[in-house]
Amino acid sequence: MQELMRQFGTILRQLTQHKWAWPFMQPVDVEGLGLHDYYSIIDRPMDFSTIKNQMEATDGAGYKHVREICADVRLVFMNAMKYNDEKSDAHLMAETLLEKFEEKWLQLLPKVNEEEKRREEEEAEAQLNMQLAQEAVHAKIARDLCNELYEVDTHVEELREMVVRRCRKISIEEKRNLGIALTKLSPDDLSKALEIVAQNNPLFPASAEEVELDIDAQSELTLWRLKFFVKDASEVQGKSSSKGDNSNSANVAASNPNISAASKRKKEICDALVKNAKKRNKKPSK
Repeated sequence: MQELMRQFGTILRQLTQHKWAWPFMQPVDVEGLGLHDYYSIIDRPMDFSTIKNQMEATDGAGYKHVREICADVRLVFMNAMKYNDEKSDAHLMAETLLEKFEEKWLQLLPKVNEEEKRREEEEAEAQLNMQLAQEAVHAKIARDLCNELYEVDTHVEELREMVVRRCRKISIEEKRNLGIALTKLSPDDLSKALEIVAQNNPLFPASAEEVELDIDAQSELTLWRLKFFVKDASEVQGKSSSKGDNSNSANVAASNPNISAASKRKKEICDALVKNAKKRNKKPSK
């Protein structure tokens, strides 16, 4: 863009060297010429000396784009044509110089368009690089956070196992009650309970159509987690049941094969749990 401004400066010098350029070199002497209505007609006065000062400014207040200079050059002539009568010398001089300027500007315009396209591509690339850098930072933060959460989860699991080791073992009676309580869970809660078993036993087929759960074969950690889960789920289920209508629920289940299928699977799992619990707790005959 600096090179384009330098080339535009050449055009401006050629323009100001024209024999009719002298009325536009300095700001209009409004008071000296007695032009009392000038500022009521012209909103933004402009002249070549002001443009030159803006082009040479080094304090950051100068022109940033060659199109800004072009607009001010046009303004010089447009102001003169607007204020002065069409038949006046000032109007004719401004109109003639404006035509000459537009011819010069058309020669420079392709380079201006090319430079603008290049700048847009650079800005787009810079924006993309900034976005990628931000995404990399966010990814690192997310990765660090995941690592911290993993460490926290590991620590919590260790604490949970330590607490279970210090707790008493679940009695045979509690296991039997736990097996019965599992049969009373809703299909969704029963699936969640089976997921708890699968968390400590990856080989447990929690999502299979038929599941056989051996209560006695589960670790103390699993049993305690099941015990707490069943207690909370039963309380929630009890509150929901007190507000619902049993006959309406039966009608909904009958009209919805998905619900019926879920209930059937629940019954199959529950029957297996009860059967297994009874078998495990059957006392040997003397």
